[in-house]
Amino acid sequence: MGAAPASQRLTVQVWLNPDVTRAAAAADAVATPGSPDFHRYLSPDAYTARFGPSAAQAGAVAAWLTGRGLTGVQVDAGRDYVSARGPVSAVESAFQVRIGRYRARAAASGPPGRSAVFTSNDREVSVPAPLASLVLGVTGLSSAAGTSRSTTTPTLPSRAAAKTATCSRYWAQHAHALHPAYKGLTRVSLPVCGYSAAQLRAAYGATWRDTGRGQTVALTESTEPTAMFRTLTAYARSNHLPLPRRSQFRQVQAGACQASSAVTDRAAQSATVDVEAEMDSEAVYAMAPGANQVMVVGDGCDEDQAFLNAASAVLTGDGHRPLASIASNSWQIPLGVVSPWIVHAIDVRAAAEGVGMYFASGDTPGLTVTDSDPYAVAVGGTTLGIGAAKNRVFETGWSDDFGSLDGGTWSDLGVSGGGGGVSDVYRQPSYQKGVVPASMARVKVAHKTVLGRTVPDIAADADPDTGMLTGYTDTDSHGNPGRYRTVSSAGTSLATPLVAGLVADAQQGQKSPYGFINPLLYRRARAQAFHDALPTSTSTPQRDRAAYIAPDDASSSANVDIFDAQKRPDTEQVTAKGYDTMTGIGTPNGAAFIAALRRGHWIHSGG
Repeated sequence: MGAAPASQRLTVQVWLNPDVTRAAAAADAVATPGSPDFHRYLSPDAYTARFGPSAAQAGAVAAWLTGRGLTGVQVDAGRDYVSARGPVSAVESAFQVRIGRYRARAAASGPPGRSAVFTSNDREVSVPAPLASLVLGVTGLSSAAGTSRSTTTPTLPSRAAAKTATCSRYWAQHAHALHPAYKGLTRVSLPVCGYSAAQLRAAYGATWRDTGRGQTVALTESTEPTAMFRTLTAYARSNHLPLPRRSQFRQVQAGACQASSAVTDRAAQSATVDVEAEMDSEAVYAMAPGANQVMVVGDGCDEDQAFLNAASAVLTGDGHRPLASIASNSWQIPLGVVSPWIVHAIDVRAAAEGVGMYFASGDTPGLTVTDSDPYAVAVGGTTLGIGAAKNRVFETGWSDDFGSLDGGTWSDLGVSGGGGGVSDVYRQPSYQKGVVPASMARVKVAHKTVLGRTVPDIAADADPDTGMLTGYTDTDSHGNPGRYRTVSSAGTSLATPLVAGLVADAQQGQKSPYGFINPLLYRRARAQAFHDALPTSTSTPQRDRAAYIAPDDASSSANVDIFDAQKRPDTEQVTAKGYDTMTGIGTPNGAAFIAALRRGHWIHSGG
């Protein structure tokens, strides 16, 4: 749509290259059970001193940016990046690009409130040859929406005896007949209105003995929620949980952006309620009501930059220690949007410092740049049926085949579900060998078939048909906090904090945090610590194979989601016995999960 205004101001971040080879070796040593350095973590300052770029190298990048006319040039505390501000004209000159205005072709399918017009560079950035080896990538040049978030739907009241019920309080409370039948199904269940904390705690075996007391979970966000502590208190009260103490929750800001193209804020959104931050906090609280939470709200001139800033801030901490030992990152950045080496540098630092980086595997089939890194704990999604007695009726991979009824005829509109697959960037890490079947790990790289890093690692509930009842505080016309309301929310953005909360429970009372947990997880694969989410079959009761989505009004269509759809070309992923590319090694199995982690941690720490 033409050039971006030359006077428009941008905030860019030049991400610096650490000695990632040596850093990864140190990360492996502290994360691998049996290693002499197992759980001997580095402080943020020690990591920067040993593996980060030198002050002189960071200064050289800063001096170059200043020399190109950019202002506010600043090296962050961990020497992870150098930030700078300037008009489009100066940015174009510095990085040898052109910043244009573009209209997104598929804007109609994007998030409500998101502008269809964005600015972006037209080619890869360039930096001076003497600095090239110091730079991993540059963020802040594009305002295009890249990051994917959770699925949120309005909560619908369940009327136990009424024919107009559109959702259920527990799985299969209500059913609906399909006329005509769809793919052999004649009667299926209504989706849940949103599970309570008690239902999710029971399904995943959370106990009142282990509540995460003494642990801290970081929640990385891009937007600030409304009155989060007040909302969390209301959530606890409505779910009959212990009320949070004021000291249990704090919120910090990370990064800085002064451009007009910053992330769309909540006030600009209309039809869909953004409860991402609330869901993260409440899901962790449901599983670990005794744990402390630090919500890190990143600021950046695009949403991806904001999230990366938040993740980086967790690891920098106060220099002596990171902000938390568990980071729930319930967001995902698609492949090709940012350099994978930026994400890799963040994850390697986290592992060396003893911080577990839990990343959502994504709410569309396939891989993302954030879940495919071998130092990320990738959390996949499941469809979870919880019965009237709070029992787990079934759990399978989240991969829904969406059918729509129009004029008495069903149309198959394709598959939606959680992410997963095989990376063609990273080879199979040692912790996956012997657990991930070779048939699921093969990938072609440069005309050669190799075994790659396979995603996800672990999973939990993510299907919107079986989501969580999430509370939020609305705002009035003046932006002041208003009433407490609820919606049903889901996605792997729900699965991630659920798993993070259970890991906090397992860490309670331990001498050191678990940090990067994959080597320990895969050693416990096929044990009672995990529930194996199995595929559906024709022998699965029809009520557990699909959900009926009632029309919103007289003019809309009725729809149905058929669970655990495994069909190409919509998805290359499968749900299978043992490890699979929908649910990894399975879902946490309560007390057995906690006991297995503690036993492995204690034995390999020399206990």
